Parts: sequence; C-alpha cells; structure tokens
Amino acid sequence: MSAQANLSVHNQQAPGYDFAQLTGDGPLRVCTYNAQVGINTRQTTDYLTKSHKHILPCPVRQQNLDLIAAGIAGFHFVALQELDAGSIRTGQINQTAYLAQQAGFPFWASRVNRNLGKLGQHALGICAGVAAINTREFSLPGRIPGRGVLVADFNWHGKPLRIINSHLSLGKRTRAMQMNFIGALCDQAPLCIVMADFNCSPEMGLLPRWCEAHGLKLPAVSPPTYPRWQPKRAIDHIIVSQALTIEQTWAGDFGVSDHCPLAMTINHR
Repeated sequence: MSAQANLSVHNQQAPGYDFAQLTGDGPLRVCTYNAQVGINTRQTTDYLTKSHKHILPCPVRQQNLDLIAAGIAGFHFVALQELDAGSIRTGQINQTAYLAQQAGFPFWASRVNRNLGKLGQHALGICAGVAAINTREFSLPGRIPGRGVLVADFNWHGKPLRIINSHLSLGKRTRAMQMNFIGALCDQAPLCIVMADFNCSPEMGLLPRWCEAHGLKLPAVSPPTYPRWQPKRAIDHIIVSQALTIEQTWAGDFGVSDHCPLAMTINHR
C-alpha cells in the first residue's frame, strides 16, 4: 500500500506501534496547523496580491515549508490542513512528505480532498513519530464535494488511540453534518484526539454541544489562531476524549500561512 494511505509503511525501521515508546510516562505533544499551501500571509490585502501563489509555483514556497518543518519538529504527532499532494504549484512535491522528511518524522499520510489534476491536489496531512496500526480516509458530507477526514489508529499505554484530522466547511448547516460524521468516528474509539480547522469558535455553541454528545472536551481556554497577524478567532481546535488530561494548550507562530499553529500536551492519566 502506498505511504500516502498508510502511516505504518513509510520509511525505514518502524519503531513500533505504541506512542508510549516515544513519551514514556510523559505527555503526548501534538500540533494542528492550517499551512495554506506554504503561502506567507501577513495582512488581509495579501489574499489578493498573493492569490497567484495558490495556482502558480513560487520559489519562496520551499523556504516557507522549511520554516513550518522547523516549527513542527519535536512534536509526536502533527495534523496539517491545506497542503498539496503534488501539482504544478508545488513543483510536483507532496508537501506532507516534504515536511515529514525535513522535520524528522519517520511516518506520514496524505489524503487528497479536492483533485484538480495538474493544477492542484488539495490535501490533508499527518506526520507521526511512530507507526499507525491502520489509517483510513473518508469524504465528508456536503453540497459541494472536496472536504474529507483522515483517521489513524495507534496504541497508547496499551489503549487504542484514534487520531482524526479534518478541515470543515464554512457553512453552518454543512459543518454540523460533517461534525456528526466525525462524531460517529469518535464514538467507535475508547480514546480520541480530533485536530482540525473547524471554521467555528466555541462561542458559537455548536462545538460544546458536539463535545458533550460524543464524550469529548475542549481546553478550558481556546487560543485564537486566525488571522495570524492579529489572532481574534479560535477556529482551529484540538479536542480530546474526556478520559484524557489536557495539560497545556497554546498557539504559536511559524511565520507562514494565515493561521497560527495550535499545540497541546496531553496525558493518559
């Protein structure tokens, strides 16, 4: 099976299936990041002036990816949204694979959400420090196709741990359907960590109700992650099972994208 579909087959010398091999008795360090295809957005006007970079190749893109790689190095698990799996605009480079290699992750998976052929391969990505037992990918419901979810199952201290990565729609009704779909995936696993660009904040009410319905929880304070140059909205989230302990949550800045990365340390106690 291709490494694009399975975190258990990529790279040499698989260290095993248990995250406890990496963490010992310490916390699990995870990060979620909407990378905006490696485009550096500093202000609102950049959406117009740099719009060509969503279609055409750009030499500085690789430098931006290197900044991201330096930022995600050291985490045990990273969920990435708005990547490209290899097209004209990236010089046929699969950005998940590139980031995994540059950041030192032995395992990665990539899920193409919207296939525009040579013009774009809009994708989700997962980078991991340990092999998955299995990975799966799904299309999310919605009036307009192009949203998906990437699921990876691990063992953590002898317990099944499911990691879910996604990027939800802007529309409230569609987003609710997509959250119900992801919630069903959470219900199937004893322990779950959902990392995604939800495109909504806890204050909107839907997220807290969804968490309660599926035995999940948000951190006590959700740091704002958007826009990066003046973060005001908490729309990127790491949501975990009630049985897991959230030790710390923070937003960083890799100097790239229009989002800030969101990070969390989680314990199994």
